Amino acid sequence: MFGIDWSNSQTLWLNLTNLALGIVTVLAVVILCGAVAQELLARRRKARELAGMDEEMRHVLHVPELGLTMADGGEAMPAPTERPGVDQKRS
Repeated sequence: MFGIDWSNSQTLWLNLTNLALGIVTVLAVVILCGAVAQELLARRRKARELAGMDEEMRHVLHVPELGLTMADGGEAMPAPTERPGVDQKRS
């Protein structure tokens, strides 16, 4: 089979080693393809979930008058009228 002489004692261990390495290589490729497929499916599933969440939450989160909120609930700072150093000329 495949031109391999399995009865030759000088090449038997070489042939067995090559067979084992071939099996390991095929298993590694199968595992790699499975991992890539799993990652692609997970990304597709997550994208689908986020798209569904965008549709559900669009009406809840859209408040243009709200602006930026403060996470700590602290006092709002007044908006600066001038930007120091940009519009002012040095004397």
